[in-house]
Amino acid sequence: MNDVLTDWITARLADAAAREGLLDVAYTKVDTPVGDLLIARTPRGLARVAFPRERDDEVLEEMADRLSPRVIEAPARLDDVRRELDEYFEGKRHDFDLPVDFGLVRGEFQRRCLERLRGVGYGQVRTYRELAEDAGNPGAVRAAGTACGTNPIPIVVPCHRIVRSDGTLGQYGGGIPRKEFLLRLEGAVL
Repeated sequence: MNDVLTDWITARLADAAAREGLLDVAYTKVDTPVGDLLIARTPRGLARVAFPRERDDEVLEEMADRLSPRVIEAPARLDDVRRELDEYFEGKRHDFDLPVDFGLVRGEFQRRCLERLRGVGYGQVRTYRELAEDAGNPGAVRAAGTACGTNPIPIVVPCHRIVRSDGTLGQYGGGIPRKEFLLRLEGAVL
């Protein structure tokens, strides 16, 4: 089958599923400077941004297990996400206006950490210790690191802006080169 026909069939199936109330999680792939990202949303908001180092089948299975088994490729339902990511990578967008769905986040402290991450501005960095303090538990520095490392919505929920207390980058779910790229894109000085 050619790509045009495949895209047409995919769109028709997604539209039919949505009309029947069977589309709980829409996903697609988007080409970015940090590689092809798998992005997914629920009716509540963006639920997943997966880097190329993650296997698509495992990401889709996780969403089917933890969000809903009705996961359907529906690119048109993610046009706003694609547009905002494009604007971000072009340097035209500093804040995402997308609603997010933290349904894949495990634990209240991790959720609080990720909610606080949204307040770390473009081009700014904070430490894991500062994040733990902001989330209400100053002694939970490692847990703050875990929250960043398991963030299901990187870039939009900017865990790349969190660094170690000594100013070194620390870890990143997308890999250190991607973290460096994102911080350089934003003009963050380390």
